Amino acid sequence: MKDFKYRSYVCWGVTALAVIALSIAFAFFLSRFESVKGTLDLIVEILMPVIYGAVLAYLLLPVYNKTRDMAARMLNKVFHNKKTVRSISRALATLVSLIFLFVIVIGLFSMIIPEIYTSIMGIQNNFGDNINNIALGLQKLFQDNPAFEKAIIPIYDQVASRLQSWMSTDLVPNMTSLIGSLSSGLLSVVLVFKNILIGVIVMVYILNIKETLSAQGKKIIYSIFSLKTANQAIEEIRFVHRVFGGFITGKLLDSLIIGIMCFVLLNAMKMPYVLLVSVIVGVTNVIPFFGPFIGAIPSAFLILLVSPVKCLYFLIFILLLQQFDGNILGPKILGQSTGLPSFWVLFSILLFGGLFGFVGMIIAVPTFAVLYSVITRLVNGSLSKKDLSLKTEDYLNLDRIEEEKKTYMK
Repeated sequence: MKDFKYRSYVCWGVTALAVIALSIAFAFFLSRFESVKGTLDLIVEILMPVIYGAVLAYLLLPVYNKTRDMAARMLNKVFHNKKTVRSISRALATLVSLIFLFVIVIGLFSMIIPEIYTSIMGIQNNFGDNINNIALGLQKLFQDNPAFEKAIIPIYDQVASRLQSWMSTDLVPNMTSLIGSLSSGLLSVVLVFKNILIGVIVMVYILNIKETLSAQGKKIIYSIFSLKTANQAIEEIRFVHRVFGGFITGKLLDSLIIGIMCFVLLNAMKMPYVLLVSVIVGVTNVIPFFGPFIGAIPSAFLILLVSPVKCLYFLIFILLLQQFDGNILGPKILGQSTGLPSFWVLFSILLFGGLFGFVGMIIAVPTFAVLYSVITRLVNGSLSKKDLSLKTEDYLNLDRIEEEKKTYMK
C-alpha cells in the first residue's frame, strides 16, 4: 500500500515535470519562431529530393504493385525459385513505373507547352478584332438603351485598351521567354534539376524497399508503445493510407476522365483553344468543390475574346460537366473514400488552401477526413464510457440529461 502511494506521487511528479517542460519548449518556440521556421525551411529544402521521391512513389504505388503481382504470377510458371521470381518481378515493376512516369511527364509537356505558346500568340494577334467584336455585341445589346450604352462603352474601351497594352508589353514577352526556357530545359531536365533526379532515384528505392520500411516502422511502434496502443496506432496508419490512397488516386483518375471528356465535347462544339482549356479544366478538377469553377474562369476569358456567345455556351457546358462529375462520375470512382460531410469539405478546402495554397487545397479533404474520423471516434469512445447515446439525433434540441436515469430532456 505504501509503495502504491509513493508510486502515485512519482507519476504525478513526472506528469507535472512533463507539462512544465512542454510549456517551456512551447514558449521557446514562440519566442524564436522566425529562427525555428528558418531552420525547418532549411531542413525541408535539404530533404526536398526525398519528399519528391516519396510523393512520386506513393502516386505510382498502384502501378508498381499491379505490375509486380502480374509479373510474379507469370514468372511462377517458369521459375521455381521464389527469390528469383521476386527479384525479376520487382525489376520489371520498377521499369514499368519509370516508363509510366516519363511518358506522362514528357507527353504532357510536349502537348501543353506548344499549345500555350500558340494560344497566347493567337490571342495577341487577334486581340484587336476580338475586342471590336465584343464592342459591337455590346452596342447591339444596348441599342434600345442609348443612355446605358453611352455609359458602358467608354469604360469598356478604356479597359480593353489597358488590357491590350498589358498583353503586348508584359504578358507575351515574359510568357515567350518562360516557354522558351521550359522548352529548352525539357530535354535536359534530369541534368539541370538535381532535386528531380535524386527524387526519381529515391522513388525507385522506396518502391523496392517499402515492405522493409513498413516492417521497421511497425517494429519501432511495438518497441515504444504497449501492445494495445501499438495495434491501434497501426490500424490508424492503415486508415490514413486507405483514405489518402483512395482519394488521391481516385481524384486523379476522375480528373483525367473529365479532361478527356472536355476535350472531346469542346471539339465537337467547335470551341477555340480546346486542348489548353481541357488541360486547365482537368488539372483544376483535382481540387474538390472549387476546382471546376477555378478552371472555368481563365478558360471562359480565353473563349470570350473569340466569341461571347461561345463563352456563354462554355459556361453552361462547364456547369453541366460539374454536375455530372459531382453527382455521377465522382461518387462512382471515389465512393465513400472520405465520408466527410459537404460542409466540412468546403471548410477544409478554405482552411488548408489558405494555409498551404494549391497543394493544401488538394490534400485538404483526405487530411480533414482523417482528423474528423479520429475526433469522432474519441467523442464516441468517451460517450460510451459514460453510457450515453452515440446518435446525433438524440442531442437535437437537447436541454439537459438527467444524471441518475440518463434521461434526455428536450
